[in-house]
Amino acid sequence: MHVGRLIFLAFLLIPLLEIYLLIRVGSVIGAVPTILAVVGTAALGAYLVRTQGLATLRRAQASLDAGQAPAFEVFEGVLLLFAGALLLTPGFFTDAVGFLFLTPPLRRRVFATIASRITVIRGGPTRPAGTTGDGQRTIEGEYTRDDPP
Repeated sequence: MHVGRLIFLAFLLIPLLEIYLLIRVGSVIGAVPTILAVVGTAALGAYLVRTQGLATLRRAQASLDAGQAPAFEVFEGVLLLFAGALLLTPGFFTDAVGFLFLTPPLRRRVFATIASRITVIRGGPTRPAGTTGDGQRTIEGEYTRDDPP
């Protein structure tokens, strides 16, 4: 299925699922406890995202200080940002997915899966032989310097 269609379906079906879950949970525990649960998960999620985000930032800084690229830490930061957005969205399904992204083993597994499918090519952009970056042609040759004595 085309990615655009998947995104469209997600934006259509996830809110419907959230409304359904809120109504079902509200009918079992009541409206006020349901609202408190939604607000509580958002507050707890914001706290956890903040603490894990700061820890990730410290690890990224340590990687940079060691002269290494903080690839995992950047990916982890993106997942934490995504988790935070899901946790701040009212609803139980988005909260569950957001809390899943807060688990470090899952983040490592997702990173490993994605990293195994990516090919990294080191080096800068390539140019045709004999040209420079500004399009000028390079002429190879030899020379000697004849300075007067």
